[in-house]
Amino acid sequence: MTSRAARSAQFGAAEADGIIRCDACPVLCRIRPGRAGACARYANQDGVLVRTDPVLALAHAVDSNAPLVPFARQDWDGALMGPSRVFVTGVGSGTTYPDYKPAPFIIGSTHDGVDTVTVVTEGMFSYCGAKVKIDTDRHLGPEAAAVRVNGEQVGHVTTAEYGSQMLSIGGVRHLTGGSKKEGVVTCDTLLKLCGAEAVELTIDGGHAVVVQAGAAPIVDGTPETRMRVGCGSAAVGIFAQQWLGHVDEVVVVDDHITGVLSEHQAGRVLDMRPAGIRVRGRRSTPGRYFQVAQPGLGWGGTDITDPLAIIERIDPKLAWPGLRLLFTSTTGDHALYCVLDDALRPMPAEMPAAVRAVVDRIGENCEPSLCSVLFMAGAGGSLRAGVTQNPVLLTQSVARGETRVTMGGAPVYLWPGGGITVMADVLRMPRLSFGHVPTPAIVAPIEFTLPRALYARLGGHMDQVVPVGQVLRDLGEDLRVETWHPANPWPFPR
Repeated sequence: MTSRAARSAQFGAAEADGIIRCDACPVLCRIRPGRAGACARYANQDGVLVRTDPVLALAHAVDSNAPLVPFARQDWDGALMGPSRVFVTGVGSGTTYPDYKPAPFIIGSTHDGVDTVTVVTEGMFSYCGAKVKIDTDRHLGPEAAAVRVNGEQVGHVTTAEYGSQMLSIGGVRHLTGGSKKEGVVTCDTLLKLCGAEAVELTIDGGHAVVVQAGAAPIVDGTPETRMRVGCGSAAVGIFAQQWLGHVDEVVVVDDHITGVLSEHQAGRVLDMRPAGIRVRGRRSTPGRYFQVAQPGLGWGGTDITDPLAIIERIDPKLAWPGLRLLFTSTTGDHALYCVLDDALRPMPAEMPAAVRAVVDRIGENCEPSLCSVLFMAGAGGSLRAGVTQNPVLLTQSVARGETRVTMGGAPVYLWPGGGITVMADVLRMPRLSFGHVPTPAIVAPIEFTLPRALYARLGGHMDQVVPVGQVLRDLGEDLRVETWHPANPWPFPR
């Protein structure tokens, strides 16, 4: 039996009239010759069940400038790379769901004298989603507000982080707990986000934002450019010394903490004269104010478009004509320089070069505004049975750090506690890493790498371990080889 036919028997079963029943997911598609299954990932090619995408192997080349070639090519003599420099990923590997059968590939290799095993499969994840970090101080929507695509809820706004807004997209309740349309839209949204495609999201009571991993967010049609240097109080602390002597008061407008320089501890340390400019909001500590305005798309993530509106009063006992007053946002995108007239009214004036230089420095210290997408999933259930006959031992080994988990070769963050709950940066995963099944659920690669002796102790499928060189030869035309992502740690000893 050819290797392709053997894999076909592993993933499906032949029926009458050349039909193959695909066992890759609970849908159990009956695929006629020349047709593909509902997920378009498996097809019936002349009575053999084949993957429509090749298996992906990642390799370190001896010469970084040398081209990578498929291992199965007849002209490959092993000079460019050997099996010890190859990692077979779960991308394109297929699955053996519900894993009453061993995983598609259980690969043996030796690295620095250590015999290792890598169990390679694709997991079908209903318990999965994406955590999206959007670098902006713009208000996208209230916490816990629904996030929608085409009118269907696909997630929610979660707690903001320092300089970033956070969204939680997907999850089992949206994939399978709502209407069929909600599940389909959620699945499609996750596929696009995890594939680093642009997705437009709308937030109830908030705004529209276009999110794409590695790209700047676009809020209500306007691209963001800067992530704030810090809150208003932090900006006052960072730049107080540089403002000294050039202005008499600085107000850094921020949705979180608005800073007022002369009141702030930084101003006091510099012996700045009290300026008598009292801003609206709730005073936290000297020079630090909460809730000076409502959240919005204006200055510092507030709804302010005219900073003079946040002045509650100007104390005539402390302020003086000619007082130099600067308003700025936490990104330096907005700034207004004023001088108090004889009636102590702030009058806009041309900003001195020395003051402009500090405002520009605020912008210089802002990092580029980007979107980050982390795929999060729980690798539980029967997926583990494809790895070992006693799944809890695998879970415990992963928790102890003895078994390394990767997704398409990318490192994962393992959440503490029970189960195998992981997160991976989609930009460190190979292209075309994600697929879906009509359940709906997301399909993603996952690999478990551990010493061979440990794999035996965990109750692994030792009779299914195949040397890596044989796996590469057997895959033949079903193999694609790409260069290892340089930012990812090599899963084996080197």
